[in-house]
Amino acid sequence: MSDADSEAAGDGPEMVQINLRLSQAFLEDIDSTWQEQGFNSRSEFLRYAARDAVKHPEFSREGWKQIAASEHDLRTRDAELVSREEVVEMMDRHEDDGQ
Repeated sequence: MSDADSEAAGDGPEMVQINLRLSQAFLEDIDSTWQEQGFNSRSEFLRYAARDAVKHPEFSREGWKQIAASEHDLRTRDAELVSREEVVEMMDRHEDDGQ
């Protein structure tokens, strides 16, 4: 990011540009996701995702894999939708088991 870009950002924290290598298929998934979720840009979405991962480390990599697999199952109609109440109940049971 150039100095002009940093100054244009205003009073916010200095932004640093990084390079990231992704497969084309994953990038397409990211692009469709940020647009569906209403983010203004790919960068905004990726900053949000990275911030969430850092601020909420209790969401493990395995947990994210399970979420992704569940979403895939829902999109391909291989799974049933559950209500919010059912999810909360499952989470409560999981906590009661000491996990």
